[in-house]
Amino acid sequence: MLEGLPPNNAAHRMRLVCDETQARAIADLIVEMFDPADAAASAFELEENTKEWKSGDWIVEAYFGDPPDEDYVRSLVETVAGADAAKAVVFSLIEQRDWIAASLEGLAPVRAGRFLVHGSHDRGKAAPNDIALEIEAALAFGTGHHGTTRGCLLMLDWVLKRRRPKDILDVGTGTGVLALAAARALRQPIMAGDIDPIAVEATKANAVLNGARPWVEAFTARGVLHPSLRMSGPYDLIFANILARPLRQMAPDIAAVATDDAEIILSGLLSRDVPGVLSSYGAQGFALVRRIDLEGWATLLMRVGGPKPTKRPFVRKAHWPP
Repeated sequence: MLEGLPPNNAAHRMRLVCDETQARAIADLIVEMFDPADAAASAFELEENTKEWKSGDWIVEAYFGDPPDEDYVRSLVETVAGADAAKAVVFSLIEQRDWIAASLEGLAPVRAGRFLVHGSHDRGKAAPNDIALEIEAALAFGTGHHGTTRGCLLMLDWVLKRRRPKDILDVGTGTGVLALAAARALRQPIMAGDIDPIAVEATKANAVLNGARPWVEAFTARGVLHPSLRMSGPYDLIFANILARPLRQMAPDIAAVATDDAEIILSGLLSRDVPGVLSSYGAQGFALVRRIDLEGWATLLMRVGGPKPTKRPFVRKAHWPP
């Protein structure tokens, strides 16, 4: 499993050989304790013998964009795996990579309802009624091949068969694939934000590539905390494909920019994360409408229902562009 995408230009790695329970627990804790923009963790079983490890060993790795506090990381490992495991942790430098470029090599187009996500090498493979989205290699998350992105596209397709959202926000936009899908399907303004300025530039570039630049406006923002994102609300459809911890933390902020009949599409969740996220958004007045599970990841569609939360006031801004 991989929780989070390795940070841009990740050059620092932590590695530990241990058992499955320890590996999963360490990966979970690192994801919980670090910002998703700063670190990612993976845990996997070794299938073949090597000079260093034997088949059946589990390896936990964490990738960092900046040099990590090694003592702090060891203390986290000790918390869930003991002192011996903490001592066995190995830190190293690795070659900086364009992670998305590497992951796109040889990938086939991905279909999600009416949407077809592809690279430049697969131009022309879309059927006449497809909404084709060309996503090129970029240092940002969201190629359509991951279960979370595909789940969100499938959920969007399901929503669009039932209604036409008027105001849409994509939180944690990554490459902008969800914002682009909505813009291409509806041909109306879509607001998008991401904590990573590289992701924002990737979204803008992909909007140009896909003929959607007139409709997609992207900003560097933590969650919805950007004046342009807040003033363009409230929104009746909101995407947030991130990870469980930031999704729970952002529940009040997302509710604050939602209309009284809004729907939200949440992903980046493992099955075990779903109850906590449902609880956080349930406290804001949202109820589960539909769930899609793909490759161990869950995508949730939630709609305002039950007691309505008290929302912070904000000024309504005219749509961009005028």
